Amino acid sequence: MLEIIKEPWPWYVAGPLIGLTVPALLILGNKSFGISSSLRHICAACVPANIGFFKYDWKKELWNLFFVFGIFLGGIISSHFLINPGEMSVNSALKTELATYGITDYSNLVPVQLMNFASLLTLRGFIMMVVGGFLVGFGTRYAGGCTSGHAIMGLSNLQWPSLVATVCFMVGGFFMANVILPIILSL
Repeated sequence: MLEIIKEPWPWYVAGPLIGLTVPALLILGNKSFGISSSLRHICAACVPANIGFFKYDWKKELWNLFFVFGIFLGGIISSHFLINPGEMSVNSALKTELATYGITDYSNLVPVQLMNFASLLTLRGFIMMVVGGFLVGFGTRYAGGCTSGHAIMGLSNLQWPSLVATVCFMVGGFFMANVILPIILSL
């Protein structure tokens, strides 16, 4: 049974399971699926400041904090007990392209040459980790939610803003991967 969990699940199994989260949350308590709002709930619970943005009944959203904690705990459990000891499977054409940028180590989920503390002190690492993290956070706040909230929950509820946000996420992702990322990797 453990071997089944260790293997990547095909889209036709994982996709419906993720998709069924939406009606389950709606049926069980009229809850919306999304992760990015959990940071706001944590700040509202832990920061005793008189900031209007954090003045709301965050206790009604306690379920969301447990959900996010479950994701965190699942990540810890899977990284200790379900890790694949072999090299990550990467398309050979992508490996060839990434090798031109000096990326050859696929022993981790993210190549070691991109994400480590030493590369944080380089221009490329700073742009990818700090600037990239800021842009993800800013974009999430600007769009009124993250990709999971808009693409999974918003689209299933036929919300026009979620369709616009999801299209923008996809266009931005394609532009980043094909135009901006090669420039950053060549630094």
